[in-house]
Amino acid sequence: MNVSEFKIYTQSPEETLALAEKLAGYVKAGDVITLDGDLGAGKTSFTKGLAKGLGVKRNVNSPTFTIMKEYEGRDFPLYHMDAYRLEEGGDEMGLEEYFEGDGVSVVEWPEMIEDELPPYRLAIHIRHIGDTEREIRFEPAGERYRTICEELIENERTGN
Repeated sequence: MNVSEFKIYTQSPEETLALAEKLAGYVKAGDVITLDGDLGAGKTSFTKGLAKGLGVKRNVNSPTFTIMKEYEGRDFPLYHMDAYRLEEGGDEMGLEEYFEGDGVSVVEWPEMIEDELPPYRLAIHIRHIGDTEREIRFEPAGERYRTICEELIENERTGN
């Protein structure tokens, strides 16, 4: 399958959380996931589902004012970053240490730190298509992320 993007539609916040929880089964330390979408699209909710799948026990909420929150998962940490307030970029924050570190990094508002992001990552775009419905578009950069998307989409299609 040679596709540059993959789309999944969810009908409720619960379906979106469940999709992100399934994605957690494919990620490993050092992976970088970017999330973008309008305010209220479900970026933090998606991160909550991913955190649940990673075994995070703490409540996950938006790191808008703290820029980053770290959560301990079952096998490795989750680094949840909100780059919205980084108008000057994040080059002095040492973000590469997280991106290349021992956890999974999730970045909301990635366009604010585009220059600091690694070239290989999984970009996820969440778009409102109704009150509770969302279009979730996965855009993998790198073969590993493409394989993750192909397997996730196939398992969603077959109900696994």
